[in-house]
Amino acid sequence: MPIQVGDRIPDVHMSLATPEGPVPVKSGDYFAGKRVALFAVPGAYTPTCSARHLPSYVEKAKELKGKGIDEVVGTSVNDAFVMGAWNKEQGSEDITMLADGNGDFAKAVGLEMDGSKFGMGQRSQRYSMIVNDGVVEQLNVEAPGEYQASSAEALLGQL
Repeated sequence: MPIQVGDRIPDVHMSLATPEGPVPVKSGDYFAGKRVALFAVPGAYTPTCSARHLPSYVEKAKELKGKGIDEVVGTSVNDAFVMGAWNKEQGSEDITMLADGNGDFAKAVGLEMDGSKFGMGQRSQRYSMIVNDGVVEQLNVEAPGEYQASSAEALLGQL
């Protein structure tokens, strides 16, 4: 069953993409003590993710922070090097990338998808959430092939 509003974020290994390289983190620790706007995409550099999803958060990051968000975080089932390069090329310093290289986070929150028919293997569904001190406050999961509910604009409307 997918994670729900009121549930605590699971504690799994992820990698923080930094200019110096990957830094291992535990998701439970990472989301503790702050209010985070988290968006998840099926893959860095994929069409909708690069043309619409990440750009919406780049454009609206300051507005999100102005409404009580401490950090804007993107995640995908990609390694930290890919996530870091994607953020450097198309993102901004206002976005933090957490790599879910093995898909452990996607699986733990129950929001994984099978992209095998596209040659992508197991991936994350497209979604957004507000996580407040490790607890899900808002959750927006997209229907397959859709992009609306998980946009930065939609998340801003919930704050």
